[in-house]
Amino acid sequence: MAALLIPRRRLSTEEATRWADSFDVLLSHKYGLAAFRAFLKTEFSEENLEFWLACEDFKKTRSAAKLATKAQRIFEEFIDVQAPREVNIDFQTRELTRRNVQEPSLSCFDQAQGKVHSLMEKDSYPRFLRSKIYTDLLSQTQRRLS
Repeated sequence: MAALLIPRRRLSTEEATRWADSFDVLLSHKYGLAAFRAFLKTEFSEENLEFWLACEDFKKTRSAAKLATKAQRIFEEFIDVQAPREVNIDFQTRELTRRNVQEPSLSCFDQAQGKVHSLMEKDSYPRFLRSKIYTDLLSQTQRRLS
């Protein structure tokens, strides 16, 4: 599976190694994000990353008309109880987000997004760094050097 992640523009060992520096370094790298997504799929928890990415996209919304529609879609897909890709957040955060979506602003998902980011950083990210996907990717980049 990891072999599919090697981009045409060769990923360097240095770049792949930097993903272990911090979770945000991983998320900010196009190929790091792809590798992490592939890993989360093996754990059946990619909804966390998809929610985080949807929130990042939401914050770039400039149209007030689109804001309410996007907020509702994100809420229904990830936050609402029994949502198709429901993320694991506490009741208080879910209710705060429900209220925020009634009058959406660019920050209406901030608390939920922060909780999901923290969950991925503390839980999924360390497992990703020990995963076969990541270790295979690192060894592939190192083999190309030799």
